[in-house]
Amino acid sequence: MAALPKIGKFLFALPMGVFGILHFMMADMMAGMVPVPGGVVWVYFTGIALIAAAVGIITGKHAVLAAQGLVLFLLLTALTVHLPAVMGGDQSSLGLVLRDLALAGGAMVLSGALASESGSTAV
Repeated sequence: MAALPKIGKFLFALPMGVFGILHFMMADMMAGMVPVPGGVVWVYFTGIALIAAAVGIITGKHAVLAAQGLVLFLLLTALTVHLPAVMGGDQSSLGLVLRDLALAGGAMVLSGALASESGSTAV
C-alpha cells in the first residue's frame, strides 16, 4: 500500500508530460484554440509548462508548485478554451471541460498531499 501514492503521482504526471509533447507536435492545430493573441507561442509555452510540471512531480523537485501550476493551467483551459466552445454549441467539448475540471481537482489533492508530505505550502 505504501507504493500506491508513488505510483499515483507517476500516473498523474506522465500524461501531463505527454500532453506537453503533443503541444509541440500539434502546435499549429492548437494555436487556433488559444483565446488570446500569440497563438502558437502560448501553445509552446504551455507545452513547456506541462513537461516541467510532470518532471517536477515525478522527481519531487518543486512538486507542490508544479501541481499548483497544473491547477491554474487546467482551470484556465477549461474556462477559456473548452467552455466557450460548449457555449457556442459544440456539445462534444463538454467532456473536455469535465476532464480538465477533474484533472484540476486531482492536481489540488496532489498539491495538498505533497505539501503535507514536505511541510511546504508553495503558493
